[in-house]
Amino acid sequence: FPAFSFFFFFLSFLLKPETAAVLKRTVEALMERGAVVRNLENLGERSLPYKISKHKERHRRGGYFLIDLEGPPSIVSTMMDHLGRDIDVIRRAFLKHPVSKTEECSGIIPVSYEDKLMAKKK
Repeated sequence: FPAFSFFFFFLSFLLKPETAAVLKRTVEALMERGAVVRNLENLGERSLPYKISKHKERHRRGGYFLIDLEGPPSIVSTMMDHLGRDIDVIRRAFLKHPVSKTEECSGIIPVSYEDKLMAKKK
């Protein structure tokens, strides 16, 4: 994988069973394209910042979801097309976020207990 993680954010306004189905479809599509989904967060339902017309409907409220994933940059355009055709998705976006480097454990560093005892006495 590249050194970037993509945070995926989309809006939908659905009933609960339909919401689960959309999330499942989306996560499966991401994994089919080589992404590793790290976290899925429901940010709740709220009023949209403005009225959005999508798929011949006007939306005033939406459910906000955040999917934290890691994957190749090549999946962005295919997922944008895929979600653009999904009638349950109002808006979608990918945000690039650098992955923090994790340091590898260098193992146990030997400690001289005699040196530690002498250092305390001083």
